[in-house]
Amino acid sequence: MTDDLSFSLNKGEALGVIGPNGAGKSTMFNLITGDVNPDVGNITFDGQSIVGIAPANRCHLGIGRSYQIPHPFVGMTVFENLLVGGSFGAGMAESEAYDLCVETLERTGLLAKANQTAGSLSLLDRKRLELARALSTKPNLLLLDEIAGGLTEHEVHELIETINEIRLEGVSIIWIEHIVHALLAVVDRLIAINFGQLLTQGDPASVMASPEVQEVYMGMSEE
Repeated sequence: MTDDLSFSLNKGEALGVIGPNGAGKSTMFNLITGDVNPDVGNITFDGQSIVGIAPANRCHLGIGRSYQIPHPFVGMTVFENLLVGGSFGAGMAESEAYDLCVETLERTGLLAKANQTAGSLSLLDRKRLELARALSTKPNLLLLDEIAGGLTEHEVHELIETINEIRLEGVSIIWIEHIVHALLAVVDRLIAINFGQLLTQGDPASVMASPEVQEVYMGMSEE
């Protein structure tokens, strides 16, 4: 649920989103991707309203997403999962998508498992596949929903490097994450939400030091 939540994202910017469980973070992503339609308000992307546009068409416009709970095509191979993203998400001919898929698998550490079925992957590799599938759609805006959850510290550092590489290519990013130090290593700006409302936003260090965030998100108070 979101209520009067308003923010903007600059081209090439990385925005972090924090908030307690149930704050409305994933619902915000569902609104952006079209999985949920807003009752009121507007959502614009690249200067145009996308309210009422089907999720598949929003993907064609350049909005890619990973899900907190991975949803691969379990009966397909890892490579085939990416091929679906490249062919249907990015609108590339299948033959043209091959090189992109191989490059993306290599970038996300899945190349050696390209011919495994997605249903046979461990949870951590399914999370890697979520990122890889989102990248295979060639997004201009990449939405990451707790992609670091369950990763080891070493894997988190590798993920940070990968996301920073993606940023250098000019991709805008909105990243929901509970592993705050990962966000702080990537994002330009941070917003905190609670009960579907914007609590505060701004420079990451300032947001984390905010008394409202300390109390609501981190379970601390000024007393």
